[in-house]
Amino acid sequence: MQLGKWVGLLALGVSIYLLWEIRQVLLLLFAAVVIATVLNRVVRVLRRLRIKRGLAIAITIALLLLIVFGLFAIILPRFLDQLQNLSGLLPAALERLSTIYDWFQGRIPGIVLGENQGINRLLNETQALVYSTFGNFFTILNSSLNAVVNLLLVVAATVMLLVNPGSYRRTVISAFPAFYRDRVNEILNKCEHSLVGWFQGTLVGMVTIGTLSYIGLLILGVPLPLVNAILAGLLEIIPNVGPVISAVPAILLALLDAPWKGLAVLILYFFIQQFESLALMPILMKRTVALMPLFTLLSVVIFAALFGLLGLFLAVPLLIVVQTWLQEVLVKDVMDSWEAPITTSRGRLHQR
Repeated sequence: MQLGKWVGLLALGVSIYLLWEIRQVLLLLFAAVVIATVLNRVVRVLRRLRIKRGLAIAITIALLLLIVFGLFAIILPRFLDQLQNLSGLLPAALERLSTIYDWFQGRIPGIVLGENQGINRLLNETQALVYSTFGNFFTILNSSLNAVVNLLLVVAATVMLLVNPGSYRRTVISAFPAFYRDRVNEILNKCEHSLVGWFQGTLVGMVTIGTLSYIGLLILGVPLPLVNAILAGLLEIIPNVGPVISAVPAILLALLDAPWKGLAVLILYFFIQQFESLALMPILMKRTVALMPLFTLLSVVIFAALFGLLGLFLAVPLLIVVQTWLQEVLVKDVMDSWEAPITTSRGRLHQR
């Protein structure tokens, strides 16, 4: 192998290593790109009203801050109060669940439950996790400087992208060969269209699921309905896995009152999720790319394993972008245009 090829291979390896080392920063930048893409749609709407871009950006950011701080002012005090109560109730709920399991174990033949220690082990591990998490909750809250810095980075990058998105877009496009730049611009438009559609659908879905969960938990008389409803709404951003996680605290708290309430909450969450999967999301996600459920689940698992909590929340937008590029470049531009060779009468190969 020539020296130039070795140098190129070494440079590729070093580049991959450096990109992996700064993966968290790249994910934060991707989050800023997604937010800026969504907010830029609002800016465009204001621009149609003949408002200058600078003023339109200021109005968009001001509206966003007003909505966020307004919701925090209304919900946050009660949410924190219920969250503190939750830290004390969950261990008792786990004890209640263990008691119910022991009751069943005493009435079902030992061959079914007596020799199976999986549930007991799961209960013990869950209880230890709850104790450790909520026991160190305020310590984690007080030492969250890194999260604040990351948030400031995302906000700053979002504002910079909003101020002059065209320059950054042209920089990305210029990294491709001249003959392919128009095609890249088209693919970026499709990514933008899909991301905005996903965000709008997810936002409506989060509000709908949170509202239905709150009403259902309130009717059933489950403790702390607000914190459980907010949890259900927020975790809606994580497909497949999020709804299952959000159901666990509500079921455990319902078991504190009566075993039948735990079953009722399980049924409630099941029907809410069926409504979301079969009716709500197909309507809301018409504007985004079609995501296969298996690929969505795998993306959540893979990105969470590779990038941690941030990857978990950004799994779907990452999948949307990756899938769009694969469909447009690999499938349409390469595979669909691939011409099979044909054999002439003399046995020579020619391209169609």
